[in-house]
Amino acid sequence: MIKKLIRFILCLILAVVLIFTTLGYFQYKTAIQSISIEDKVAQIQADENYVSLKQVSDYLKDATVAIEDRRFYEHHGVDFIAWLRIAKDLIFTQQINSGGSTITQQLAKNMYFGYEPSLIRKFSELFVVHDLESRYDKDTILELYINIINYGDNNFGIYDAAYNYYGVSPAELDLDQASTLAGIPQSPAYLQLSNLTMKTIYKQKAVLSAMVKEGMITQAEMDAVMRNKGE
Repeated sequence: MIKKLIRFILCLILAVVLIFTTLGYFQYKTAIQSISIEDKVAQIQADENYVSLKQVSDYLKDATVAIEDRRFYEHHGVDFIAWLRIAKDLIFTQQINSGGSTITQQLAKNMYFGYEPSLIRKFSELFVVHDLESRYDKDTILELYINIINYGDNNFGIYDAAYNYYGVSPAELDLDQASTLAGIPQSPAYLQLSNLTMKTIYKQKAVLSAMVKEGMITQAEMDAVMRNKGE
């Protein structure tokens, strides 16, 4: 009886996954028929404020990877280790303590899909992720991401964020500025600098801690930045 119940549950899960995969595929096909991956990428790169990765501060690149997707250069668009961690958190704490979306997934969402929570959309994203990871190298994917992501206060892309917030080019961002900006995309409406709160500073501290953990900066460098924040 128990074995039959387990088989039934597994079959039900498989059927649900199959249904959402099929619906997601059709949504993906509709999206790329409107504009192909290559044309969408070309459209982004043609923007007058588009900046290459070589024109961006190493601090910003490192901070973005550290806080958003620390295994970015290791996985193929989907971080299954992160999803296992989320599953563990749900089982043992009934809470989700970290996100599972990779930089490539977030790029796919920003290129084609909205922000309304939807399982179908999540499955659609995976097909775009596969296309992106198959056709572009990691640096290009990261470059595209920082050029279209929302940094709050109507700043879409690192060019606008660097100039409008700090009056410097993306290449001139220092550790303090870069670590602040890298945290904003996780919740632009709450962390944007026009309504700077302690939440923004706490997020910056999380970014710096992630950079220290990944060996990108030293603890002393982090402490120097946070001292200027009054901590």
